[in-house]
Order: sequence, then structure tokens, then C-alpha cells
Amino acid sequence: MNDNSQIGAGPGEPGLVSVVIPTYQRGYILDRAIQSVLDQTYRQVEIVVADDGSTDATREVVARFGPVVRYFHQPNAGVSAARNLGLRHARGEFIALLDSDDCWLPWKLEAQVRLLKRFPEVGMVWTDMVAIDDDGRCLDEAHLRNFYAAYRELPTNDFFERSGRLADLWPDAPPQLAGRKYFVGDIFSQMLLGNLVHTSTVLMCRERLQLVGGFDQTHRFAGEDYEYHLTTSYHGPVAFLDVSSILYRVGAPDQITAPHLALHFAQGNLRTVQSWLERAKGRIRLTPAQVRRRMAGSFGWAGREELRAGQRSAARQHLLQSLRLHPFQPRLGALLALSLLPRRLYDRLQYVRHADRTAAVAKQPTNEQANEPDHALTP
Repeated sequence: MNDNSQIGAGPGEPGLVSVVIPTYQRGYILDRAIQSVLDQTYRQVEIVVADDGSTDATREVVARFGPVVRYFHQPNAGVSAARNLGLRHARGEFIALLDSDDCWLPWKLEAQVRLLKRFPEVGMVWTDMVAIDDDGRCLDEAHLRNFYAAYRELPTNDFFERSGRLADLWPDAPPQLAGRKYFVGDIFSQMLLGNLVHTSTVLMCRERLQLVGGFDQTHRFAGEDYEYHLTTSYHGPVAFLDVSSILYRVGAPDQITAPHLALHFAQGNLRTVQSWLERAKGRIRLTPAQVRRRMAGSFGWAGREELRAGQRSAARQHLLQSLRLHPFQPRLGALLALSLLPRRLYDRLQYVRHADRTAAVAKQPTNEQANEPDHALTP
């Protein structure tokens, strides 16, 4: 629930960008995120670090930067609560969100502030991102469309009303950016088909923050981003800069995309889609077929992850609902059959499949084993 009445209160300091950085046990890497904000060509910034109960050297790392970074600590309550803690203390006309293991490229805020000032009706702008590994090596120069599956069905040109080039907003933009495109429009219906927005790329206007409020703290472990950006899109036009402005770290075990959080993502996604389809019927511009397909996918994803987690009753319900909406899904049908087996036979099959998988992995070179997925539930 967005029950934080103090978030976005007041007019905000004109021109100031408040950068909210939630963090937990990231003292070993937090300084890189902070420094990337201090290196921005747009200089009117404040940094708000919201520490979600860290017991490492996070406080000491922040202290080294002096008063330019405002530090707030709370008992561990999850990423949504940490973001809300930071948002309550944000004083700027604009609010940026930055995860503590990501970094920004130096021109990010300047480009985004120019866009928001040119289009005052736009409440939020996001960008593409570069994927890097722990050593800073580039893995994907334009990772957004590979990371979020919704882009595969939604070409950017098809769902924005207006577009232009960054040079139109920023005449002296760096040459490598001048020709990059921006897009402006109402994307609420498209967002119902899947998330399009990556949080560390976002810059919001304070007026839109006041409408949206805080992050939903019932999404304690994962899934809060989609709900938040969907709500942001519901309240009016947004914009997308089609250029990578952040370095997004992938593959680390302390990230929210770690495999053990997949169940929380799937269940949160289903809850969000069901809720908004009911709440916003008059605002949705989707065909019945699109809605059925979206719901089938959401039920199916939840069912797969629930079965993997041993929640067989919930899995059966959601797999069956998915198949009712979209019958031709052989893979889901096989999972539904697996969920109906007697418990002892189900457990025995899982043991045998896991043993076979372990034996196959053991034959692989050692450096590949750490990345080997567990396919015990895959028919």
C-alpha cells in the first residue's frame, strides 16, 4: 500500500534533483553509485542514502563523502520501505532513483532534466541501460529490450504519440547523443502487458511523485518496481530516452534478480495485473485477446514458480487458470499433470530428476557449474 503521506509533500526546491539510493549491505560497492552522481554534468543535486538496516561499513562509506550525502538508517524492512524512507526526505523539484550497485553516465541527469522542462506535462522519463559484470566489462550496450520481455511485443514507435531527437532539447549535447531519439506519450495500457521501465534509469517530477506516493511495502522482497511504474504511467504522460544512461550490474548473488526471488516476482506480477485490470477498466485500451493472453501468462508464471517452490495447491489453481485462458500450452499442461501426482510419487520424481541433473552438471567443467540452472520442474 502507498500509505506514506509525507512523500512529495511541499513544492520542492526549484531545479534540485534529489537522488534516492536505497541500500543494504552494499558498503563494498556503494561508493561507486554515489560518485557517479557527484560526477554528473548537472550539478544541482542532493544525494539521499536510505540504509535498510546494514551491519557492514555502509555508514562509514557514506561519511567519507561529507555533508553532500544525507544518510538515513532504518531497521531492515525491505527495498520498498527503504525507497520510501529516502523519498520522505527528498527535497528536490525532481526525484531520481538509483540502486546502490548501479552507476550513472555523467550526462544522464542533464539530458533528462532538459526533457522534463521542455514537456511539463510529462511526469517521468526513463532510459536504456548498459549491462556490465562485476569487473565492469560490458555485456550488452542496450540491455533494456533484452531484460524486459514486453519490448518483444511492443515496438517503441508504436505506443508513443510524439518523438524527436535529443539535440532538439539539448543543442550542445555530446555528439554521440545528439541524434538519439526521445518518445513522449500515454503508455498505461501498454504497461499492463509488462514492465518497460528500469528503476535506476528514472527521473520523476515532484508533482507526479505526489500523485503516485510511495512504493507498495507489501512487495517486501521483489516486484515493487512494476507496480510503481505502472501507477506512474496511470497518472499521465511519460517519456523514454532511447539511449543507455546507466551501468547495470548483472549476475551478482546480492541482487533482487537472484533466482530464489523468482516466486516473489511472479506472485507480485499476478497481483499487480489483476488489481489494475479491475481498478482501471475505463482507462485500458487493450483488446479482449490481449487481456486474456496477459492473464494467461501471469497465471502461468505464478504457477510455475509455485510448483518449483513446493506450493502445489496454489500451483494447480494458477496453472489451470492459465490453461483455461490459453489452452494450447503443452509445457504448462505437463506441469499441471506433475502437480496432480500423489505427494510421495511427486517427491520421488523430483529426487530422481535432481540426481540426474546433478550427475550431468558434474560432467561439465568446474567454472560452468555455478551458473547451471535447476531445471528439476521442467518437463
